[in-house]
Amino acid sequence: MTLSHKLSPGPRAAAASLAVALALLAPTPARAHFLELIPSADIVGAEGNRAVRLDLAFTHPMERGPVMEMAPPVRFGVVADGKTRDLKSTLKPRKLGDKTAFEAAFTPDAPGDYVFFVEPAPYWEAGEGKWITHYTKVVVDFASGEGWDRLVGLPVEIEPLARPYGLWTGNLFRGIVRKAGKPVPFATVEVEWRNDGSVTAPADPFVTQVIKADAQGQFAYAMPRAGWWGFAALVDGDKPVKSPEGKPAKAELGGLIWLRTVDMK
Repeated sequence: MTLSHKLSPGPRAAAASLAVALALLAPTPARAHFLELIPSADIVGAEGNRAVRLDLAFTHPMERGPVMEMAPPVRFGVVADGKTRDLKSTLKPRKLGDKTAFEAAFTPDAPGDYVFFVEPAPYWEAGEGKWITHYTKVVVDFASGEGWDRLVGLPVEIEPLARPYGLWTGNLFRGIVRKAGKPVPFATVEVEWRNDGSVTAPADPFVTQVIKADAQGQFAYAMPRAGWWGFAALVDGDKPVKSPEGKPAKAELGGLIWLRTVDMK
């Protein structure tokens, strides 16, 4: 056998090398980030314990992680009966693995719809080279049924066109993406189900559903499974922001809303 024959790779080795090279060149799908704001109940009855626990975490809901480190929020509050209450002092840090998340407790004191919201500190996503700020809200009803469509006034916000609680599995949720109060034509809306471990996505496109709003900023999505669903309307910031290294970087602004569906039995 000649020296050249000894050094030449066989067909299997060549195929394996090609597969590795293609894998390295293939783009890695970006994972959708969602700020979770999940109440212990989205409907509070007139009788019994009315205390509501709220869990905050920055994560990938459908994939059940990983959890990202969360800094103390800039704002945390609730809108009810036309008034905004500052609840930031009620936040308590908690650990999810080695990452920081937060929790809070609140007891409704009068019938009404309570729109809880959070403005997080911007999160630096090194892998994508951008800052992420997701303004997030969830509605809890206490023996009312009124006020669920009231806007908080967040920089980016989803205005619900369907009541965001009391939803059966399969119901259609509709909303308007707004930035500075104005509809955002053709905005991108990402949707994820908060996986309880019972579903494994057969391929990456099943992890995050993607919707494009119409020219009036309206979108719709029918939720096929019971549980918590997050809708994230994503828009670009108006100007670059300095990265941790001091270089200009993009800013992603998100308007999120969470809602829960229940199986009809």
